[in-house]
Amino acid sequence: MTTDLQEQAAAPDDNKIIAERRAKLAALREQGVAFPNDFKPQHKAADLHEQYGQKSREELEEHPVTVVLAGRMMLKREAGKKAAFATLQDASGPRADGRIQIYATLDLTGEAAMAALHHYDLGDILGVVGTLFKTKTDELTIKVSELRLITKSLRPLPDKFHGLADQETKYRQRYVDLIMNEETRRTFKARTAAISSIRRFMDKNGFMEVETPMLHTIPGGAAAKPFVTHHNALDMEMYLRIAPELYLKRLVVGGFDRVFEINRNFRNEGVSIRHNPEFTMMEFYAAYTDYKWLMDFTEAVIRQAAIDAHGTATLTYGGRELDLAKPFHRLTIVGAINKYAPHYTNEQLHDAEFITAELAKFGVKPHAHSGLGALQLALFEETAEAQLWEPTYIIDYPVEVSPLARASDTVPGITERFELFMVGREIANGFSELNDAEDQSARFLAQVAAKDAGDEEAMFYDADYIRALEYGMPPAGGCGIGIDRLMMIITDSPNIRDVLLFPHLRREE
Repeated sequence: MTTDLQEQAAAPDDNKIIAERRAKLAALREQGVAFPNDFKPQHKAADLHEQYGQKSREELEEHPVTVVLAGRMMLKREAGKKAAFATLQDASGPRADGRIQIYATLDLTGEAAMAALHHYDLGDILGVVGTLFKTKTDELTIKVSELRLITKSLRPLPDKFHGLADQETKYRQRYVDLIMNEETRRTFKARTAAISSIRRFMDKNGFMEVETPMLHTIPGGAAAKPFVTHHNALDMEMYLRIAPELYLKRLVVGGFDRVFEINRNFRNEGVSIRHNPEFTMMEFYAAYTDYKWLMDFTEAVIRQAAIDAHGTATLTYGGRELDLAKPFHRLTIVGAINKYAPHYTNEQLHDAEFITAELAKFGVKPHAHSGLGALQLALFEETAEAQLWEPTYIIDYPVEVSPLARASDTVPGITERFELFMVGREIANGFSELNDAEDQSARFLAQVAAKDAGDEEAMFYDADYIRALEYGMPPAGGCGIGIDRLMMIITDSPNIRDVLLFPHLRREE
């Protein structure tokens, strides 16, 4: 029986089809042949195309190749009761080479199997044994000697020409999207390739991959609003991780000079085409380095990930070229405003009252405690950020918005910090780490004051982290790279949901 939710989700025509398929499944259950688990495929469609796709009909006839393959039936074309063609799709390729045609005949496949094939539906998973041959149109095909139904599909697939028309349905029913959409499969194979590339790159450069807690007693490592939960056994409030930073730096204190973590973070903030409540980052920390070294290294990590996932460092995003092979640009916050909003004078950009009034025109009301540096950053975000198409490091962030970064030794009020932007969005954030325990304590206290003044994203005071720094942390550099946003760029995806297998959506009504 179907549930109420299943009935609501299905259109009237679909309900009829589902009922017919359930009747077929019931008959299989009576025969004791529903959902077998003893068919073991030995071949993949893409491998067969690669190995035998260029062979001639004569070569395949002279040297027969026996194939054992399983896949989902995506097309079926019957020629009476004596012959039928079908197309099976397996997981071997994101493109058409993940599909292969099969040819069943009454003489070779058998009367019972042919009769069963007549009742099989698109979406069913079949297992076949047969030999390879080429059709008159030179298509590599499996001539079927054995045919079995492995899994009965109870729901009809979307129309092959229109696929999933509704974008939200694609996100909500990603399993169907993956079945129907080659581009979706290609996107997520590229994502896996990029993450694998990052791991190899980090390992090659002496970094140790670690895992740190996702449940925190004190949220830290970023300016963000956390998700709050409760631990029943310990009877204490806890927070989902907003960043792994403070735990990773504890490991640097402990003597692991180079560490990284590919981690899931959770931030209780807005949802947009660039934001998801949970997201993936790669954070890394290297002792005896600084933010200048970090910029060179981060650039190399991203460039290699693009090459391994996309095949080249020259990308196209939204119809516009983006070249990651060239050295990334570097600008200060004020320098970026000067370049992209040149109508502001230097005097105006150092006048807090003027910037506050200017921000009001953009509908931005800064916190009452915001200093000149924070105001300049806010104006940069409104006037210049969206115009940073080519990879650009914005450097030298003010101390007041960089509570974990080392202050500049030469320029008062700024830190050795950068953020990397491309196609108008932030991709990475890094800095020379603050390893002065007393300075860090004072910064935390300033954050507490900001939180008391109404800043929900300001940090808590983390006494244990201060204690760790008091044991002594070597000078270090650390950076976080947003994997999801990077993958949007590498795969030319306009929405962050396009690169998340299961993005967050409102509850289905």
